[in-house]
Amino acid sequence: MGLLSGLGALGLGNLENATLYETNDSKQKGQAKEKEVPPEVKEADMLFDKTYTCPVCDQEFKAKTIRAGKIRMLGTDMDLRPKYENIDMMKYETIACPHCGYAALSRYFKYMTSMQLNLIRTNICANYHPHPMDGEIYTHEEALERYKLTLANAIVKRAKASEKAYICLKTGWLMRGMTEALDQKAPEYAAKKDAYERMEKEYLKNALEGFLAARQTEGFPMCGMDEITMDYLIAILAMECEQYDLSLKVLSTVITSKGVNGRVKERALDARDMLREKMKAQRVEK
Repeated sequence: MGLLSGLGALGLGNLENATLYETNDSKQKGQAKEKEVPPEVKEADMLFDKTYTCPVCDQEFKAKTIRAGKIRMLGTDMDLRPKYENIDMMKYETIACPHCGYAALSRYFKYMTSMQLNLIRTNICANYHPHPMDGEIYTHEEALERYKLTLANAIVKRAKASEKAYICLKTGWLMRGMTEALDQKAPEYAAKKDAYERMEKEYLKNALEGFLAARQTEGFPMCGMDEITMDYLIAILAMECEQYDLSLKVLSTVITSKGVNGRVKERALDARDMLREKMKAQRVEK
């Protein structure tokens, strides 16, 4: 007779032959099964509604914000665009008041001069039509609309070149995310991919122009970056915009800088190798 024989009379016959102690093999199999079916992670689970007070109209509103402990970074693109698992962080980098139309990157949202405040009230708030976004997440299209509103605000308030360039940079990164999210089997895939890539390049071109101007007139840190990191970014943007001579010049400066850390120098060396291949291919085409 087994240890559990007779349980059938209690309706538990399926347990009569149950193993009393698990072996290492059975534990490992159980663990393997658990690993095979990871819990589904939804974008909405990584967000929460954070309350803000608009510095322009003084009204409270909520905006989708990423829970820092819920996301896992996968790495960065060559131009420092961060990539996270199951979420495009760029969709949540802007804060936009749904009441008056004031919008800015989170870094700049609270800060403005009285002159800038008046410019926004006159040129944005007086003409803005409220457009709330009530979904669980922001779509890429909604995020793009918010970035455009953010850039419009920056232009109106006569923001520094670095702030406008930073908005363009992040909008370019958003366009890259939109391209990556496209369904490759959809009939309109090729057309959308081409359009998004052209828009990305246009935003990055304007980011480069703004950072070059800011580099001559503004101090550091700039947009949270030190001088060497900014120079590296400028070099990569120049390469992406096919301004190869400028890119090579700035990369050489980064590589030979005394204060450059190992990671940035390694990235710069890799970028220089890639750049030389691009320049070689360009000469062959001519």
